Amino acid sequence: MQNQAAVERIIEEITREVLLRLNQPQPTSGASGCNCTDGSCVQNCADKVNKVVQAGASRVTATLGVRPQDNGISRYIDHTLLKPDASQDQIAQLCYEARTYEFASVCINPAQVKLAAQLLKGSPVKVCTVVGFPLGATPGTVKAYETQQAIRDGATEIDMVINVGALKSKDYVTVKEDIGAVVRAAHAGNALVKVIIEAALLTDEEKVIASHLSKLAGADFVKTSTGFGPGGATVEDVALMRKVVGPEIGVKAAGGVRNLADAQTMIAAGATRLGASAGVRIVKEAGGEGVGTAVSPSGY
Repeated sequence: MQNQAAVERIIEEITREVLLRLNQPQPTSGASGCNCTDGSCVQNCADKVNKVVQAGASRVTATLGVRPQDNGISRYIDHTLLKPDASQDQIAQLCYEARTYEFASVCINPAQVKLAAQLLKGSPVKVCTVVGFPLGATPGTVKAYETQQAIRDGATEIDMVINVGALKSKDYVTVKEDIGAVVRAAHAGNALVKVIIEAALLTDEEKVIASHLSKLAGADFVKTSTGFGPGGATVEDVALMRKVVGPEIGVKAAGGVRNLADAQTMIAAGATRLGASAGVRIVKEAGGEGVGTAVSPSGY
C-alpha cells in the first residue's frame, strides 16, 4: 500500500504541474531559431544538418521524438490495416504500398505479422503490431507474452493498449506495471513500444496521468487511439500529450487522419508518427507518386 500511495502522490503532483503549464506560452529559441544543445538539430537547424550530411555523414544523432524539418510525410505514417476480416491479399497490397511510398511501418494484427515480415524483408519499412487490442483489458503478463510472440514472428514495433479500467479506478501502480511488462518484453527484443491511451474515453486529467505513466514506464511513444473506440485523434489531445511527455518520446496520432491537411495539422500539434489507413492518399496529396521501389504484390 505504501507503493500505491507514493505513486498516487507523485501522479497528483505531476498532474497539477502539467495542468498549470498548459496555458503558459511555450519557450522560444534564440533569434536564429537554431538549437543544437539538446539533440534537436534535425528539427531546428536543417541547413546545418544538410551541410553535415553533404560532408559525408551517413547518420545524424537526434533526441527521440524530434522530427527533421525536411522529412517526407511518408516517414511519419504507420500504414494501417487492423480490420478483423483483412485477407492475405490485402496485407500483401498494404506491404506493397508501404515499400512503394516508404512508409515508416505497416501496422497489422498479430496473426499477420509473419506474412508482413516476409513481404517486407530487405526494406526499411518496419512491422508494427498491436497488443491487448483493442480493449486493453487483458493482464500485463498476457500482453508481455503477446509481445514476445510478435517479436519472434518479426515485429519490431508494438502498439499496446493500456488498462483503461485500472486508470479509471486510480490504480496507477497496475497501469504502470501493465505498460512496464510490455516495455521490458519489447526492449529485450529490440522493439519499440507505443502506448495507446484511448484518449476519447479519458478526461484531460486522465490523459495527463496516462501519458506520464507511459513515459515513467519507459515507453517510446504515447498514442491517442485504437481507431475502434468512440473517437480518434484530436489536435487538442496530441498537443496535450506532447506537452506532458516533452521532446524525449514520440507522440502518435491515430484514428481520423484521412488526408494531407489532417496529417499536417497533427504534426504541427506535436505528432511524430501518424496511424492511418489513408497513407497512399496523404502521400499523393503531398506530391509523392511513389517515392520508393517495389515489385507488385504478386512478386513477393
